[in-house]
Amino acid sequence: MVLRARGPAPAGRGPEGRDPLRRKYGASNAGLRPGDYLTTRELLEALLLPSGCDAAYALAKAYGPGWTDFIATMNATAQAMGLDHTHFSNFDGLPWPTETSTYSTPRNLIALGRAAMQYPVFRSIVDQQSLPPGRDPAAPRLPVATTNMLLRSFPGTFGIKTGSTNAAGYCLLFEARENGHVLIGVVLHSSRTNDTAAFSDATKILDWGFRHV
Repeated sequence: MVLRARGPAPAGRGPEGRDPLRRKYGASNAGLRPGDYLTTRELLEALLLPSGCDAAYALAKAYGPGWTDFIATMNATAQAMGLDHTHFSNFDGLPWPTETSTYSTPRNLIALGRAAMQYPVFRSIVDQQSLPPGRDPAAPRLPVATTNMLLRSFPGTFGIKTGSTNAAGYCLLFEARENGHVLIGVVLHSSRTNDTAAFSDATKILDWGFRHV
C-alpha cells in the first residue's frame, strides 16, 4: 500500500499517548517533528534506515487512514501472501500490548523480504548506508544512518532490515550478492544484550552459503 503511494504525506509525533510507549520500550526514531512535511519516500527512508517509529506513525496515519485500519491492512496482506504464522499487533514493531503480540517465523520473514525487495523504491532505500540532511528548508530532516551494519561489514550486502525487542532479541533480515549468486536469510534472537551479534551471525551464514552455493 505505502510502496505504491506517491506524493507528500504529513509527518508528526502522533498523539501524546503514544510517546510514553516509545519511551517505555526505548523505541528508535528519526527525529521527526510536528509540522514537518515529507514525501512518502522520505518517510520510508526515515522508517527503514534508522527504524524510526515516528515515521511509522506518520505513514500509518496517512495511509490507513489511521493506525487501526493500517494494522488491519498489514494483517490482511500477510494472510493474502500465505504468511499463516505472522501477526501484527501494531504498526511500529513495539512489543505492545505484550512482548509476543506481534510474531512471525523465519520462513515467513524471508517470504516477506523477498516480496518487499521486488519494489525498486524499497530496494533502493534499504541498500543505502546513510542519507544527508534534506536540502529543502520546508522539509527539514536530520541526517539518517542505517542500523544495518552488515552493509558496511559484508561486501555485496544490499539489505534488508534490523529489529529488536526484549523477547525477540537482536534480529536481522539480510540479502547479499557474490559472484552472481544472491542469498537471503534471517537471524532471530542472536542476543538479547549484544547489538552486533546479529551481524556476526549473518556473516557466518553468508560465508557458509556462498562457499556451498
